[in-house]
Amino acid sequence: MKNLFNAILRLAVKIALHVYFSQIKVYGKANIPKGKAVLIVSNHQNALIDPILIATHTNLKPHFLTRASVFKKSFVATLLNFIRMIPIYRVRDGINNMEKNNETFDKSVNILLEKGSIVIFAEGNHSNQRNLRPLKKGFARIAFQTLEKHPDLDLVILPVGINYSNHRFSGSKVSLVFGKTIQPKDYFPLFEPLMVDTFNSLEPLVSTIPETDYQKNLDALIQSRIDLTKPDDVKEFLSNKNPKTTEKPYSKPYFSNKVMKVLHFPIYWIWLWIRPKIQDLVFYATFKFVIGLVMIPLWYGFLVFGLPKLGLEEWSFSWAFLGVVYLLANRNGQK
Repeated sequence: MKNLFNAILRLAVKIALHVYFSQIKVYGKANIPKGKAVLIVSNHQNALIDPILIATHTNLKPHFLTRASVFKKSFVATLLNFIRMIPIYRVRDGINNMEKNNETFDKSVNILLEKGSIVIFAEGNHSNQRNLRPLKKGFARIAFQTLEKHPDLDLVILPVGINYSNHRFSGSKVSLVFGKTIQPKDYFPLFEPLMVDTFNSLEPLVSTIPETDYQKNLDALIQSRIDLTKPDDVKEFLSNKNPKTTEKPYSKPYFSNKVMKVLHFPIYWIWLWIRPKIQDLVFYATFKFVIGLVMIPLWYGFLVFGLPKLGLEEWSFSWAFLGVVYLLANRNGQK
């Protein structure tokens, strides 16, 4: 039942992601291993959107190490456990709770011993900034603890870069870049070389804007229509500031945006109510996506089945049809 639920959920979320984003591109898919224990190490720029992109665009059916603070309510904890999320504790969760990570590492090791896969965002935090932050030791610790129990296990680290044209707007673009796998047994038991090489393997997969003059360079990239989901294009532009652009200048679809909101007004009102309550802006897209994932099927169900029962069947098809048209037409892109 758990596997069936996850399969159905992955399919529904994958469809929703392709509605939310105008384009999802996957590079290096041939690097995704089969029949091995896989520790997926990725950058973290967009809260819940990052793990569900990885989960829906690989066949690895991974578990996820997720910050423990979201597990506080028992119902939520049960649900998160059901969809393969495992709590990881940080210092801010309390020094006493850090010991609970031993259980987390034990679970992770057992999953890998069964040739499963785990996603870990090794930076240890999230940020909308387009660069790779220093990696924490946790992923290397899990890899080495696994090898201690099974030295001959075919265990690999798979680096994944996730890049967004715009983190907070629907209709933007995203890319997943899978790098070549790393053999942690080649480094055992030395943590530092493994961490350095994993960072060096991951960095080229991430669109990187140096912190010095960050906003100035970001504005220049956007104005020059550089595709921020392509790390090589970003690197080339920042290296020579003489880009060859092929895209047309961006213009916001103002009219279609307004019409789309009118045609989906209950969903838009829910978003307007929730938006001021979001304290961490990295969760901006997550809330928008979840609201759409839950409410759009309900809204279209009401349009198709509810309006006819209210004697408004002549409105039913036309409203639903126009809603779909403007939902798909409203593509904000990068800006």
